[in-house]
Amino acid sequence: MRTRATELFGIEYPIFAFSHCRDVVAAVSRAGGMGVLGALYFSPEELELELKWIDEHVGGKPYGVDVVMPAKYEGAELGDAEEMLGKLQGMIPAEHRKFLDDLLAEHGVEPSTETAHRALLGWTDQTARPQVEVALRHPIALLASALGPPPADVVAEAHEKGVKVAGLASNARHARKQTDVGVDIIVAQGTEAGGHTGDVSTMVLIPEVVDAVGDETIVLAAGGIGRGRQMAAGLALGADGVWTGSIWLTVEEADTPERAMPKLLAATSRDTVRSRAWTGKPARFLKTAWTDAWESENSPGTLPMPMQFMLIADALPRIARSGDGELVTFPVGQIVGSMNQVKSTSQVVYDLVEEFVESMERLNRITED
Repeated sequence: MRTRATELFGIEYPIFAFSHCRDVVAAVSRAGGMGVLGALYFSPEELELELKWIDEHVGGKPYGVDVVMPAKYEGAELGDAEEMLGKLQGMIPAEHRKFLDDLLAEHGVEPSTETAHRALLGWTDQTARPQVEVALRHPIALLASALGPPPADVVAEAHEKGVKVAGLASNARHARKQTDVGVDIIVAQGTEAGGHTGDVSTMVLIPEVVDAVGDETIVLAAGGIGRGRQMAAGLALGADGVWTGSIWLTVEEADTPERAMPKLLAATSRDTVRSRAWTGKPARFLKTAWTDAWESENSPGTLPMPMQFMLIADALPRIARSGDGELVTFPVGQIVGSMNQVKSTSQVVYDLVEEFVESMERLNRITED
């Protein structure tokens, strides 16, 4: 398979795989695609260890790192990360804390015994920049920005090191903002996607973005893509590859939480919802008692990023290990309806490519007739 994306990175298949699991990242790259490690949940020290492991297990194949550097978030003017954390903690309303405590008690979640040590994560420029510094010390091929255009100086630094930069966009206007700061690749992500996503469908979004950024910028199709037929459709719409994420949550190598895995395997494409109940910005998750509660009449409403996650950070690990399980949710796209079997990462890559080839052969027969 030859597209501008495969030629740019020297990969066999134009399949980019976002995952927070290093085993999945390395496995996809070894199978001929490009794994991209989500850095959000790692401290700089942990990220260093993760990337060192990938360097040693990727077999010399290219891989990337994905960071979150939102242009707008609560507390951007409050100083460094430690100072910001303290001030934002004091700004969380008591009614939100009570609502959360009552919700956890209702579902039998064990009481808190310690303060969450990941309350801020990489939701801010201050916390993401150290992750970028770590990433650029490794032989990565791609640096991706998952939420808004990356700062121009970060783009320039990556380019100085020979690293290509990708930016996620959920509409044509966002795509143009990304190209204005010099990104090389636009990940055009439709609303079907898991995690942070807009409200325009993939089928509509891809050609809009392709037309908006012009021929010089590579576009990857994203949002609900997990089948070879969808991959063929993305390329037919003008993309040079696909960006996938959700489908790697149910592979053998994934580190998906034990209580979330059965829910993912059983879910249909109608069992997801866009909610602010995790990060404060719209993101697609499994629809569970957690998302329902935050949308209910009794809810005080969600807080802006990063305060919503700061509020719930301590609760998430407790939900994952205790209680009735009804609050367990996970970021995932509508493709979850096709994720009903655990397979190896290499098998998923193979299935994508095989169905893609079959789809192209079918189209060729149609045009020949």
